[in-house]
Amino acid sequence: MRVQPRMERLGGLSRPWGWCLAAVALGGALVATNPDEQDFEEFAGERLVRLVDEELCDQGGLPMVARLLIQNCSELVQGQERVLGSLALQGSTRTNAGVFSLYSTQLGGQSLLPGLRIPRYRILTLGVAGQLVMLQASADEG
Repeated sequence: MRVQPRMERLGGLSRPWGWCLAAVALGGALVATNPDEQDFEEFAGERLVRLVDEELCDQGGLPMVARLLIQNCSELVQGQERVLGSLALQGSTRTNAGVFSLYSTQLGGQSLLPGLRIPRYRILTLGVAGQLVMLQASADEG
């Protein structure tokens, strides 16, 4: 009597329907964890606070008169996280592919004071599996 060896494939998925089931489960998990607009708003607010704080407060982006009047620049910027996130969401277009989202954002370019113009930012962000990642960012002087 001859014994035939039994072949098992990865993870016990020996039939084609097993791979299909795994692909459907993975797709369902990606759809369920695709970051929504609220997630993007929080992410963008955190990133913009860091960017604005660095450019205005740390690198001396404020004019001399404004620096004399504003003693706590970083604290003022930190307090605007929610507003900056909302502004980013308003300036964004979401392309929702179900398993992932792409957010294309354009912000800035306005004049605040004579000689002080906010740079124009263009940012592309990928949202997938509960994470948001900036893929591309550029800034113009407006």
